[in-house]
Amino acid sequence: MPIVLVTGATAGIGEATVRAFVEAGWSAIATGRRADRLDALADELGRDRVTPLAFDVRDEAATAAALDGVETVDCLVNNAGLALGTAPAQEARLDDWRTMIDTNVSALVTITHRLLPRLIERRGAIINLSSVAATYPYPGGNVYGGTKAFVRQFSLGLRSDLAGTGVRVTSVEPGMVETEFTLVRTGGDQAASDRLYGGADPMTAEDIADTLLWIATLPPHLNINTLELMPVSQSLAGFQVARKG
Repeated sequence: MPIVLVTGATAGIGEATVRAFVEAGWSAIATGRRADRLDALADELGRDRVTPLAFDVRDEAATAAALDGVETVDCLVNNAGLALGTAPAQEARLDDWRTMIDTNVSALVTITHRLLPRLIERRGAIINLSSVAATYPYPGGNVYGGTKAFVRQFSLGLRSDLAGTGVRVTSVEPGMVETEFTLVRTGGDQAASDRLYGGADPMTAEDIADTLLWIATLPPHLNINTLELMPVSQSLAGFQVARKG
């Protein structure tokens, strides 16, 4: 039975990914900070199929301790990540920037580095969750977009370095997905979340999870390098022009 390790599995895309893979016959190692949610997910789907690992990906010592017990992994889904704040750079909080970098970049590379030997041994797959923000800037996206651009480029770099190992690497770059993402970004502002997604028919966590499962189960000689996806209602924005007067 193949094994997937999913970070950020307590809600949204991460939780949906665990469900999708387990339903497809995989075992899952579900990680996240909220132990109660991980335990509930394991109890629901079966402890024989889901192993919960509660730790903060920003804590390198806790990450190492948790992952040292992982002997085998066939697919790593680096999903844990967040955006904080919507202010322009000149008004943004430096602490928010640092938290995004620590979570979206530093934690992702730490986990990947630690699991690479196991993934090479199994000729496995790495699926990194980036974003359309990696390619298309928008006001207030500043450091969040920068971290996701790193994820995209890091994924392509891994592909180059892992040539000949059989390990597949994919950067998945979604647009608008209705999850807890905006609630986290705005400090729990439900009205802001409702305004963003209202009437937009956004993608769902399940849409993305199904896509990740598709990537993971492709023939082993086939690699998806990058995959950008949006809801039909979302399209590319135009340029900004600041006018005098």
